[in-house]
Order: sequence, then C-alpha cells, then structure tokens
Amino acid sequence: MCGIVGYIGSRNALPIAVEALKRLEYRGYDSSGCALIHAGELQIYKKTGKIVELERSLPEPNKCSGTVAIAHTRWATHGEPNERNAHPQVDCSGTIAIVHNGIIENFKLLKQQLEKLGHEYVSDTDTEVLAHLIEQFQTTEPSLEDAVREALKKVEGTYGLVVLSQNDPDKLIAVRKGSPLIIGIGDHEHFLASDVSAIVIHTKQVIYLQDDEICVVRRDNFEITNMQRESVEPQVSLVDWDISAIEKGEYKHFMLKEIFEQPITVDNAFRGRIDEHNGSSRLGGMNLRPTELRKIRRIHLIACGTSYHAALIGKYMIEDMARIPVHAEYASEYRYRSPIIDEETLVFVISQSGETADTLAALREAQAKGAPVLGITNVVGSTIARESNGGSYIHAGSEIGVASTKAFTSQVTILFLLAVLLGRQRNFSTTLGLDYIRELQQIPAKIERILQQNEHIRGIAASIKDCQNALYLGRGINFPVGLEGALKLKEISYIHAEGYPAAEMKHGPIALIDEAMPVVVIATQDPLYEKVQTNLQEVRSRKARLITIATEGDAEVRNLSEHVIYIPQTMQNLQPLLTVIPLQLLAYHVADLKGLDVDQPRNLAKSVTVE
Repeated sequence: MCGIVGYIGSRNALPIAVEALKRLEYRGYDSSGCALIHAGELQIYKKTGKIVELERSLPEPNKCSGTVAIAHTRWATHGEPNERNAHPQVDCSGTIAIVHNGIIENFKLLKQQLEKLGHEYVSDTDTEVLAHLIEQFQTTEPSLEDAVREALKKVEGTYGLVVLSQNDPDKLIAVRKGSPLIIGIGDHEHFLASDVSAIVIHTKQVIYLQDDEICVVRRDNFEITNMQRESVEPQVSLVDWDISAIEKGEYKHFMLKEIFEQPITVDNAFRGRIDEHNGSSRLGGMNLRPTELRKIRRIHLIACGTSYHAALIGKYMIEDMARIPVHAEYASEYRYRSPIIDEETLVFVISQSGETADTLAALREAQAKGAPVLGITNVVGSTIARESNGGSYIHAGSEIGVASTKAFTSQVTILFLLAVLLGRQRNFSTTLGLDYIRELQQIPAKIERILQQNEHIRGIAASIKDCQNALYLGRGINFPVGLEGALKLKEISYIHAEGYPAAEMKHGPIALIDEAMPVVVIATQDPLYEKVQTNLQEVRSRKARLITIATEGDAEVRNLSEHVIYIPQTMQNLQPLLTVIPLQLLAYHVADLKGLDVDQPRNLAKSVTVE
C-alpha cells in the first residue's frame, strides 16, 4: 500500500524522486523518506506527515545532490507513523538502505536470529529486518544482488523492494513478490516505482516485474534474473497515458475531477463492445467461446470495498437478465471459507488497481480449485490482468482520489455488458437486447445532466456537514448503491453512515432516527417504488432530515422530503449508474466543506496490497 520510487542516471536524483513520490502520495501519507549517495556517502532524510514536510526538511541542493536515490511514502502496518519507523530503513553500518511495500510475516523470528548475531534495531517495522538480513549475507556473498537473493530465501511474506548500498553506488536492486514494482526505461537513466503514475512523465516504456524476479538496475542497462539466478527476458510495455490524466487541472481535488469524468469513462467502458446487429455485447477478452459460456451454471463475483458494491449490483443485473445464480463475495473471506467451485462455475475478480492482495489471493484459490477466473480491472499489466484467464479492462484512466468514483461506474458498466451477453445467450430476444444497449448509450448524457446539479447538491451538503450519523436506504438493485453512498461519506468526511435495504430499517436502524439524522433514500420509479414510498413515510414521521434521490417528474416525493435530487429516467438495471452520482457529489462536498483532505483521507490508501 506504500509508494516506492527509485532513480539512477546522470541527473540530480533527489528532485526527480521527490516529485515522483508526490504522484504516489495517495498510496500512503503517514510518513515519507528518501536516501541518496552524496559525495560517496549514504544520506537519509525522513519526516512524518505529507511529502511536503519531507521536502521542506531537505538541505540545500549542493548538500544533497547525487545521481542515484530511492524514496518512499508510507502507510503504516508494523509500527506507528513516526520518523523512526519511516522508510528508508538501514542496516547496522548505515551503508544499506531499503524501501519496502508489503509484509514480512516471519520478521519476529528473523529479528531474534539476527539479534543473536549482534544486530541492533532502531525501529518497530518488519522492513528493518530485511536491511539487517541483507547486511548479514553480504559477509558471505560476492555481490549485493546475491546478498539480496539469499536474504529473501529466508523471508516469508510479500514485498516490493528496492535496495541502495553506499558500497555499490552504481546500481539499484529491485525485487518483487506479491507487491507491484515497475522499471521505467529512459535515455541513459532508469526509474523504479510501485505505480506507473510516478514515472510516466519521464518515460512510457516500462517493465512490470513478475514475482520472484530480481532486477539489477544501472544507468545504462539492467538485468533481470529469477531466484535461481536464471536470466529472464524482459517484456517491455508501452504506457498509453495522457499526462493530463494525472493532473487536477481546473478542479480543486482529484475526486471532483474524476466524478466529472464519468460521462467519458462510462462511454470508454462500452465503446467498441456493442453488437447492435445481434442486440448483444462483445467481451472478447474473456477468452471463452459461446459454447463454454452457455455451460456456466453459477457465477462468483469477488471483490473488496467499492468494487464489492459493484459486484453486488452485478449480481442483481445478471440474475435478472440472464437467470444465472450469482454469489457476490468479499475477497478477504472467500479463500478462507472453502468455496464450492466446480467446472460449471465462472469466477470474476474485480479490482481497480489489479493488485488488491485479498482479491489476488481469491483468484489463486479459485484457480487452484479448477475454475476459470476472469478479471475486471483498470490497470494494464497488473497482477490480476496477468494471472487471470481473461477478462475486461474498464478503461477508466488513472484514478488518483483514494475514494473510488469513476472506476466504480466503469466496473458496473462492464458487468451490465456481461449481463446483456449472458442474457442474449439464454433467455431474451434481439429486440430486448437492443433496448438495453441503446439505453446504455444514453447513460453518459444522462450523467451530464445530473452533474449540472453540482451546486444544488453542495447546498444540501452544507446543511448536513455537521451531522454525526447518516442512514442510506435503497431497495433492489439500488440497495448496493446505498451501501456505496454510505461508504463514500465514511471514507472522506468521517461521518458514521450505514447503508440498508429500505425494508430492513424497521428491524433495528429505525431506532437511531431522530430530527438530527440525515436519511438518504433512493426512491426512483421502478417496480419497488410504492414500497419505498411507504419507507419514506416511516422516515418522515420520525422527523428525520430526508434527502431523496428521485426520478425526474416525480412531484410526490418533494412533499415528503427536505431535499430532492432528480435523476433522468432509465431502465431499472441501469439506474445505479445514475443514482450513485448524486451520492458521490454529496460525500465530496460534505468533506470539502468540513475542510478535510478529500483525496487523501486518514488511514486509507488507494491500492491495498497487503492483507
């Protein structure tokens, strides 16, 4: 979950490393640090808080210049956020520095063994053990890379690791196991990062390290080997990114920019995947023939967080449109409960980053049980993209805000296309298929209309920003939208919020309702509309502050509600793509009005690469 950067070349390394680190701050912002070789000596600088604090603490450039550096922004796992626990971590001699993303599961045992050999520790981190372990093996191994290789043979856990040594200043050692690490190829210079967004401004040629690969990176070349010292042929990928995708532009926060990008990103998700002739969709990346898809009798959708809410919506869509039983599962629980999988089960894993540790573990568990596993992800070259048997990219572009918005709607779009494809193979006509996909093509314009209510929604946010609790209610396919709306409010405004099926309110949550509590109800015109109207009356009679998401033209809910946000009419199975937009904006404006750091909420990181 932390951010890693490395540079080796001919330019001054530190400004490059710090600037790259800023682009990774969404991956961790408890503390940050950097190490470089200056005048033949290893220098370490560390600071708690945001990267700007580290930047302010650096000495004058002539006192900290060099052409090789590593840097890190931390999301704490072992050891509280402070300078002592910040990375880089060093060995006893102070000549080896490492930055690490992941968890060393057997660090306590290794620490005890190394202490008996005279090693002394200054931090509470699991990472520091790696520095001492490499130091220990340098006494017997001929090179730094061999010492790293032998040290890691003793390690149980996950790591994206970069090593810099004062005694070997013309190389960096990069190793990956379970945590992403990327090599950027420049002109007589090379870059290292845990996320391509850190280095895309410098190069678009990258190599995604695979598990158990070790790369020795020099200024003019690099060499990749595996743990058995066998040479590995690198696979160079071209990053097709517009630099503006990782800039805020005119927007105050990345989250707001990404909310407003959704007309484009939803269109990107379905563009080229519509089959109007057959009233269906094309998802060629699934690598499954139509005959294989027809044999599927059940589907598992596995994900975490916001992606899990997309999976729940996918469950409603697929079961309704294709009549196939669907289980939406938390990835963190999936592999521990011995899921029932057979040759008629199709598994999808859903992850924006393609690196979510729990989701990746679930993928491997399902594959071990013989199921075909398909990925729905945003990042080309990610681990899930490489290890799955096929799948679909959502094409949402870089998402920097920690609270996911555009990736969510793009995931839902792909799941809708999947439901159309499976439905056409089974039970509905070309005409109905055409109705679905033509309505999908209208969704971007309808999202635009909702976004025009931005200022209206900000006014509603101002009226509830000081509340302590909130309740989100929905029914049917909009129940998961309520969960997502509550999650967004929790993530960035720190207001306690819960999502419930509206009818379940009477089974407990109604006890919490009073005149101080906002209750957000999704009350669109669909087959459950009359039922939700009853729930609105129940909330109103208890004097709650009722905020209703309603269909345009519905005057009845206005008489019941303190505030109404209208969305355009659409088919029931497409409503989540519209009903979620006001909830994203509401959460954003509440957090912004409270003066909070919207893009980097406390205790959260964008890509959860540890279990």
